Amino acid sequence: MGDYHFVYKDLEGASTQWDDIQRKLGNLPEKPPAFKPPPFTPSSDDQPKDKTWIDSKTSEELEDLEDDLDDDRFLQEYRKKRLAEIQEAAKVLRFGSVIPISGSDFVREVSQAPSDVWVVVILYKDGIPECGLLMQSIEELARKYPATKFVKIISTDCIPNYPDRNVPTLLVYNNGAVKGNYVGLHSFGRRCTPEGVALVLCQSNPVLNDGHSRNEAVIEGVRKQFIEKIVADHEEEGDDYSSD
Repeated sequence: MGDYHFVYKDLEGASTQWDDIQRKLGNLPEKPPAFKPPPFTPSSDDQPKDKTWIDSKTSEELEDLEDDLDDDRFLQEYRKKRLAEIQEAAKVLRFGSVIPISGSDFVREVSQAPSDVWVVVILYKDGIPECGLLMQSIEELARKYPATKFVKIISTDCIPNYPDRNVPTLLVYNNGAVKGNYVGLHSFGRRCTPEGVALVLCQSNPVLNDGHSRNEAVIEGVRKQFIEKIVADHEEEGDDYSSD
């Protein structure tokens, strides 16, 4: 009769009372933890297609979804709305700083800018205090109105032999045409504050754009901030006189 060997295998992770005693005595190694499968995560195709699902998509993914949502008119319309919101948000973040350009960049960066973008160009020269003062105001406005494009260029790189007595100069462009030309620091008032520069830029055109408000609201806000700045400066001057 053949010699048969039987090997008993308990369930994985199971342990006998004898084994438990031996482990307490240190005669056996610690029992390995029982295997636990990872929690089930449905694939993206199994997730319910609702507004939250669409909100989680990038603009590229929303573009690709057009054919997948043909049978659901509501989600198709919401997809279009969400895509427009993302594109508008990207537009707001398009600028936000003063961009340095050279003479060879001027046509591409300024004259050929999109028709819905206002471009403010500052002509300057290093070492001229008036240029530094205006540049501070322009940098603040660039951060506050990121949908308006602000660029800076050395005056003689833009216009050969441009007189230093004319800098700083601000040029305002829209749709390839010059809409404003402000020569010298005196064009922006005695103190040349960001509020004063903003008011000058918005006198006849909606140059400044924060990307969120209507043009009328931005212009009204600029006027309000200018008045508040004048009042605050006047109060500070009154305090200085009273302390003497």
